[in-house]
Amino acid sequence: MRIGLFGGTFDPIHNGHLRAALDVAEAMTLKRCILIPAATPPHKTGKKIPNVNHRLAMTQTAVEGVDALSVSDVEARRSGPSFTIDTVRHFQRTLAAETELFLLIGADAFFEIDAWHAWRELLEAIAMVVMTRPGEGAADFAVSLSAFIEAHVPGDYRFESARRAFFHPGRPPIHYVPVTMLDISSTDIRSRIRRGRSIRYLVPETVERYIREKELYR
Repeated sequence: MRIGLFGGTFDPIHNGHLRAALDVAEAMTLKRCILIPAATPPHKTGKKIPNVNHRLAMTQTAVEGVDALSVSDVEARRSGPSFTIDTVRHFQRTLAAETELFLLIGADAFFEIDAWHAWRELLEAIAMVVMTRPGEGAADFAVSLSAFIEAHVPGDYRFESARRAFFHPGRPPIHYVPVTMLDISSTDIRSRIRRGRSIRYLVPETVERYIREKELYR
């Protein structure tokens, strides 16, 4: 069984996140993709973000009725910074031994991976799926990704264009998947709410309703 892990602040979850998760699930033939809201994102220390319970609830309501997507509260239940390596280890311990795990990661985040906590250990632990970013074609993205890996990720990776992946003799591969280019950002959504503008069609209706009822981002 192949399972994807997709962590993020999800502040709030939006249609870009959801469409990308489905694209990867289809491209990588995943049984399901688990969305994991971060309780305390290490890269956002000092920034005011809604309580993880709000972000968890929004994410849960966003995936209702979608068989390929589910939500985990593992980081909401864990104290301290939400380090990805700890989350990966949790699922490696708790899922069936034959499960193949894949870590979904946005391009901008991957291009900063050498600043992550225990990033070398993470590369050793799990196969990665890097999602393309809006405005960049698959071929150009492959060039950018290859250049980054060569310059910043130690090891002898071999690129196979037909399989859209970088393979290493002793580590899990680094895949990349072109995803639907929905140029939506949580930052813009929060800004629209503060200015009294509509966020319809940027987020699921259930998320829009939750934000309105809880008076978030005002």
